[in-house]
Amino acid sequence: MTGFIVILILFALFWLVLIRPQRRRQAAQNQLVQSVEVGDEIVTAGGLYGHVRGVGDDELLVEIAPGTNVRIARRAVGAVIGPDEEEEGEPEHPAEPENEAAPEETPS
Repeated sequence: MTGFIVILILFALFWLVLIRPQRRRQAAQNQLVQSVEVGDEIVTAGGLYGHVRGVGDDELLVEIAPGTNVRIARRAVGAVIGPDEEEEGEPEHPAEPENEAAPEETPS
């Protein structure tokens, strides 16, 4: 009887540690894939960045370069890039150049 309880406790721990978080990640990914709309900037699972130009049931039309459109499966969407993430690399206010005094010349 105690062996059965130990197995039951181990299964419960296994479920809490592995299965439950994986289901949450999968649900979040499915919700992300279904929320993609025309005009969104996305990153595919393969690492391509592009703008969504058309939405179908199971596929998207994505512009990866000016005039270059590709069809991808919805499940290939890795992430939707938000406006905050696009500007991370660029500073909002450019740094002002510091006024450095010219080095003084020493008499030779």
